[in-house]
Formats: sequence, C-alpha cells, structure tokens
Amino acid sequence: MKKKTKAIKKNRTKMQEKTVKTVNLPGIDATKRTFRDTLFRSIYSGKDDRSKRWLLSLYNALSDKNYTDISALEITTIDDVIYVTMKNDLSFLINSEMHLFEQQSTVNPNMPLRGLIYFSQLYQKEVAKRNLDIFGRARIKIPSPKFVVFYNGKQEQDDIVKYRLSDLFEVKDESREFEWTATLININKNHNESLQKKCESLYHYCVFVDRVKANLDKRMEPEDAINEAVDFAIKSNFLDGYFKEQRMNIVGNLLTEFNQEDYDRNRRAEGFEDGVEYGKELGERQTAISNAKNLLKLGVTPETIAQGCSLPLEQVLALREEIAKGVMA
Repeated sequence: MKKKTKAIKKNRTKMQEKTVKTVNLPGIDATKRTFRDTLFRSIYSGKDDRSKRWLLSLYNALSDKNYTDISALEITTIDDVIYVTMKNDLSFLINSEMHLFEQQSTVNPNMPLRGLIYFSQLYQKEVAKRNLDIFGRARIKIPSPKFVVFYNGKQEQDDIVKYRLSDLFEVKDESREFEWTATLININKNHNESLQKKCESLYHYCVFVDRVKANLDKRMEPEDAINEAVDFAIKSNFLDGYFKEQRMNIVGNLLTEFNQEDYDRNRRAEGFEDGVEYGKELGERQTAISNAKNLLKLGVTPETIAQGCSLPLEQVLALREEIAKGVMA
C-alpha cells in the first residue's frame, strides 16, 4: 500500500511539474480544457485583427451573411466570469445580436442553463453600458441572443441538435413560455461539411483536430500525435501561418492538457485503494485540526500544538486567529 501511495504521489508531482513548465496561451487555463477547446478559443478569441477576421468568417458562414468589416464585431467575452467551467467562452455583438459560441467535446444537455446564466451577465453589462432603465415605463431594446455549441466529441450526434431549457424543468411545461435554446452543431468529420466549406478557418481547425485524433487512434504518443498534426498544418499553411507562429504555445498547451487528462484517468483507474488511502489521510488531517482547536482553547502554545499534532505552525496560528475572532465555535 505504501509503495502504491508513493507511486501515486510521484506521478502527481511529475504531472504538476510538466504543467508549470508549459507556456500557456494568454487568457487560457489549459488544465481546465481539452485540446479542442483551448485551440478553438485561441483561434476565435478576437484578440487581434486576424482572429476577428476568422470570427467574422465563422459568423458569416452560420448566418449566410457577408460582412467584411471587422469593426462591426464587438467582443463581449467575460474573462472574469465567476463560473469557472464557462471561463473564456466566446461572445460578441454584431447586427444587434448577442452571440455566444462554445466548443464542446462532450455531450452536455445542460447547455441551455449554462447559456442562460452567461447571457444574464452579458445583458447586465449591456444594460449598464447603455444606461438603460429597466424599471421605466418605456420598453427598452436589447440584442437578440444566439447560442451555438460546436461539438467534435466521440459520442455520435446528429448534424444539428436543439437543447432546450424546458427539457430540464422538474415539472414538464408544455407552454414554452419560458425557454432558452442552445443549438449544437456537429463539426466532426463527415458532418456539416457545407459549413466547413464556407469557413476556411473552421475547416482548418477541424482537419487539425481530426488529424490529432487519428494519430492517437494509431496509438501514437500524445507528443508525437500533436507534433505530426502541427507539421501537417504548417506544411498546408493552415490559418495563414498561425500554426508555425504559435507552434511552441500550441504543442505546449496541448501536452499540458493531455497530461491532465492522463493524470485524471490514472487517478480514476487507481480506484478503491487510492480512495481509501486519501480518505485516511483526510481523516487524519481533520482529527489533527480538531485536536489543535481544542488545545488552543485550553491555552496550549501554538508551537507545542504544531509539534504534537504534526501541523504547520502557520496553520495553527491561523486557527488561533479564527478562534479569537469568534469564527470557530
């Protein structure tokens, strides 16, 4: 058991060291995303003119428009949204429409609720920016919402799927008076090919992702699978040289994410034994903290408590401060 625990901790340390050394794309927490998510957001973030052109082309392809002026786009992405799982989703205003784009590699029927939460924050910002009086007698005008989820996961899905908020209601509501819809668009190989033909940047993204997946299916190591796909993208001049310019960032971030995913799978595979060991350690820590609190109330010095309970002195001092403030019972 001890050898097993040491091996687990060693694996965790190696994974964390690799994560720290990896260069991250600006504004993206790579450990929270899969390689498909991070790359999609970096391409369409709208952080520079080239990215805005790609985003505008994607909008045109979806809406059958022909906008050419990137100044028509107003990026509204909320970088500091409190919902960590929705951080860095892509949102923008154009043509009096509020668009939210998200990439998903797993099927998630809860997307309408997530979108509703995200859009409520977008509308709050819009109301404040335009100084609209939502309590007044006059009817205000707001941008109409459009929520699109680009899907390229392994589970089979139709070309287009509509997820509705009403499907989540505990009590079935046939009135449709309260509704919010997320439109899933399948961008896997052999799906929605006409859309990819209309948007070159999306086509390049999809081909690259498919290449990585195909390499992994051939049992290639993640690093080799990614580098081969990047080489192919560079040779094909995908995204106007973006892969060549950002090679280190792309490979580094994708490897970071594979390290995280592999670590998570290993943790699950370790199963019950690891869970028991972790639970034991957690229980011992909780017991030590409880004992430290009782000893502090009896007037024992923090130094003695730290030594006797095997706790850091800083933690014991923090417990004493909490007790002094009346936080602890």
